[in-house]
Amino acid sequence: MNLDPRNFQQAAREALNDPLLRPALGRMKTHFGAGRAAAVARYGDFEALREAGKAIRDYAVTHLDELLTQFERSVVARGGTVHWARDAAEARDLILGILRDAGAKTVTKGKSMVTEEIALNPFLEANGIVPVETDLGEYIVQLRHEPPSHIIAPAFHLSKEQVAETFFASHTDLDPKRSLVERNALVQEARAVLRRSFESADAGITGANFLSAKEGAAVIVTNEGNGDLTRLLPKMHIVVTGIEKVVADMNDVAVLLRLLPRSATGQPISTYVSVMAGRRGADESDGPQAFHVVLVDNGRSKLIGTEAQDVLRCIRCSACINHCPIYGAIGGHAYGATYMGPIGAALNPGVMGVENAAHHANASTFCGRCAEVCPVKIPLPRIMRHWRAVEHSKGLAPRSITAGLGVWAFAAKRPGLYRLGASVMAWFLRMMGRRGTVHALPVMQGWFAVRDFPVPQGRTFQAQWKARRQNAAERIGLEGGNSRSRQQR
Repeated sequence: MNLDPRNFQQAAREALNDPLLRPALGRMKTHFGAGRAAAVARYGDFEALREAGKAIRDYAVTHLDELLTQFERSVVARGGTVHWARDAAEARDLILGILRDAGAKTVTKGKSMVTEEIALNPFLEANGIVPVETDLGEYIVQLRHEPPSHIIAPAFHLSKEQVAETFFASHTDLDPKRSLVERNALVQEARAVLRRSFESADAGITGANFLSAKEGAAVIVTNEGNGDLTRLLPKMHIVVTGIEKVVADMNDVAVLLRLLPRSATGQPISTYVSVMAGRRGADESDGPQAFHVVLVDNGRSKLIGTEAQDVLRCIRCSACINHCPIYGAIGGHAYGATYMGPIGAALNPGVMGVENAAHHANASTFCGRCAEVCPVKIPLPRIMRHWRAVEHSKGLAPRSITAGLGVWAFAAKRPGLYRLGASVMAWFLRMMGRRGTVHALPVMQGWFAVRDFPVPQGRTFQAQWKARRQNAAERIGLEGGNSRSRQQR
């Protein structure tokens, strides 16, 4: 299990050779890709909706200070408390302090990527507080002591047989001869076990998909109902989320709620949409007696005003991940970070440092599919190219890459040499090719370790372009001559 983004290359090689991972990743297209395509087709003018979502998120990012201040005032007016965390360590300490002040010993947790980002669970456990994940996927990977492999489907890398093995090993108080062959049996067992935690938890922690500044509300979407049980049953509810999740008001949230589930799971709306605003009122029969929101920066604010600012528009739908050929080949654990795939490649170098996460920005074919499906139109390939440029400017790029680019640049500035080199290389590859593909070369051995290269067909692009221009000129000349002949007649 890779827990360090600097080990991405080795982890990726191991993932490519993992026979258990292949079938799981093969479900990407049938589960998420096809679902999104159908949902978008049913909606109608989805592009107009994307433009509206982009405008909402752009406004939020460029007015972050105003909206966050307004959000805090609104939360306080409803009897809640807002806490500000500059980094992961400060966020963990704040949450621990809130729990200790309340005497909490057990905590139920809804799915939250930010709590994964700040490594909250091991920190709470080390300080005598028991956290229990209540999202089914998060619960499974918690039992396995693994990080999530996907933003919206944390246990996507596992088969139901692996999940059954995990339940047999963890739920030792249940009948060892019970049948866990069917998925429904796995769900029912997790539901029964988690019910005890819901009923006894001292506090509940959730993330937030969106924050509404005007109403002072946090909004989450779930399909299992665990979010409501986590926030309503305990005496205390803590929302932990990134500062970029805020938008102006619930009208903006409503627009984004049309984008999020369609892009994530292909649903027109998630099963549950929970609006969480303050502690229990005097006339209310359920809800927490104390309501806290922990706003986490952890490197986000330093992206504002940079070429990577647009990445803060992200609504964590995973559409880019679900359509990425790189993620589809290696999965999420290879990245060694909370955020994987294209969104990780665009975000991680900024918040973790290029020196730690440069591999992520380089792990892209630049096919552009991620930008095409992003519901808020984040230019993910452009941001990845920016991080590659930063890596090069800091002298962090591998010498083999910089040397190769230097040779290419030298030739590219000399058209005659470039044309000659392209012709020679095309001839060489045809000589090396077997049955239409090149399997290995003395250089780029890492590239050829996992893929073949198609043998060039026909002439080079420049040769074809030259011939096309000559043919066009000849055709124009011939048409001009015919025209003059007609005029003379």
